[in-house]
Amino acid sequence: ETMSWKEECMGPPSCLIQRLDHLVLTVKSTEGTVFFYSKVLGTEVVTFEGNHRALHFGNQKFNLHEAGREYEPRSRCPVPGSADICLVT
Repeated sequence: ETMSWKEECMGPPSCLIQRLDHLVLTVKSTEGTVFFYSKVLGTEVVTFEGNHRALHFGNQKFNLHEAGREYEPRSRCPVPGSADICLVT
């Protein structure tokens, strides 16, 4: 017996999100942030295309965007202390 679209939609939704890809932190100072996270918290600092910085720990990655010097893709109104999450679907 086939279900109507309405009956199919009444069940629990299947999750389209597979995992977190990375987090983007908008920071006041890239150098200050790199110092704190690497020296105090022990994260690995990675430099990638265009001299951009990221913090790695475990399977996680935080990309750093310095306020006023963000690169694409970026949030619409980035301010220091804000974060964006990037999901894999």
